[in-house]
Amino acid sequence: MRFARAVFILAGVWGIVVLTPLYFLVDLTGRAYAAPVDYPQFFYGFLSVAMAWQFAFLVIGSSPARFRPMMIPGILEKLGHVAGVAVLYGQGRLTIADAAAAGPDLLLAMLFIAAFAVTRALQNDPRVQVRAAQ
Repeated sequence: MRFARAVFILAGVWGIVVLTPLYFLVDLTGRAYAAPVDYPQFFYGFLSVAMAWQFAFLVIGSSPARFRPMMIPGILEKLGHVAGVAVLYGQGRLTIADAAAAGPDLLLAMLFIAAFAVTRALQNDPRVQVRAAQ
């Protein structure tokens, strides 16, 4: 459980740290791409949904066994982004530098899958259930 707890809490904290500045740096993203002021509902909508997931990761990390089913949409959230970036890169719509930005999400997806597997193994281990009952 410690592994799953650490992975999800780390993911939530990392996400909050990385996403929060984007609320204040809208002009920065407009330098390399179309200005987000042209589509603020998508820009801030993305940030809101992404930030909500960071808090969901913190909740999962607070009790991995209890919130284990929520690990599945967490995995899909990470892999969905990675898959989208891979398709865009394959179509030549992203540079390798832009595509590489999905690396942390790929790593977190793998860690989420490992945490899911470990949490399941611990849930089915009778020794863990006996300790919890004592």
